[in-house]
Amino acid sequence: MVDADQLRQWGRKVIDTERNALDNLYQYVDSSEFAKACQLILACTGKVIVMGMGKSGHIGNKISATLASTGTPAFFVHPGEASHGDLGVLSENDIVLAISNSGEASEILTLMPVIKRMGLPVIAVTGKPESNMAKHSVVHLCIEVPEEACPLGLAPTSSTTATLVMGDALAVALLQARGFTKDDFALSHPGGSLGRKLLLKVSDVMHKGKELPLVAEDICITEALYEISKKGLGMTGVVDSQGLLVGIFTDGDLRRVIDAEINLRKTSISEVMTHGCVTVSQGILAAQALKLMDEKEINGLIVTDEQQKPIGALNMLDMVKAGVI
Repeated sequence: MVDADQLRQWGRKVIDTERNALDNLYQYVDSSEFAKACQLILACTGKVIVMGMGKSGHIGNKISATLASTGTPAFFVHPGEASHGDLGVLSENDIVLAISNSGEASEILTLMPVIKRMGLPVIAVTGKPESNMAKHSVVHLCIEVPEEACPLGLAPTSSTTATLVMGDALAVALLQARGFTKDDFALSHPGGSLGRKLLLKVSDVMHKGKELPLVAEDICITEALYEISKKGLGMTGVVDSQGLLVGIFTDGDLRRVIDAEINLRKTSISEVMTHGCVTVSQGILAAQALKLMDEKEINGLIVTDEQQKPIGALNMLDMVKAGVI
């Protein structure tokens, strides 16, 4: 049985080898070809069609997804399927991003005459500048690595890592060139936690109408506790005769009142409430409201309008249910 130290040594060797491969990648990003590739894609009025076979195909799938989610329309097309009908996805304004470490993927080379006949520019990503794919391209992005991390020199390891990083470099450079913003990112990520954090607003999460816990400032603590219990948010807003928010009373305030042995039936809520409480507007992101709660170390917020009238309330549990946390 192989001992643990030997396994760790092999793992470190892989990381060191792939780190060296990435250091080697700088020279190719610094070349004029990288800038040409970016400019070509920026000028494209269609989409980027990404192709790759085997492990290059898996990496190509990820690159196309990253491009698409950061402002560059992109699709992955499997070269083997392309020659059986999927090539129909190509249109006259597209660009082909073809990936192959050897630069000799026969499935991609078979498609080159058709792609050229359509007049589509090809950006080749290979580890061999003298390869046929490189020769058929208008721009060649080199991802040559000193060695694979596989000790047999067979399994794509360092080369696939270099290809992935080159794809990320392209996507991020294009993102910045387009002035792509968080709002743009949110529109392409409506699902999942990313979408919820970037799209959900306080108005989407807050309790309003009959669910909003509110009491008048002249009632006793006992009556306020009834409102807190009824609405189930662990707090209630306190308003004056004009309906303006003047304070908040929470479960934490109740514990302090009990410790002080204050008469719950005879003491007005205005005497024990928290004055000048933290509020938010309904238009801000729920994630911003969550950050505010973390900073102020509070579990709930009252939502107010421009006149400081309460229109909603939310607590930490609402953030959990909405998937913001």
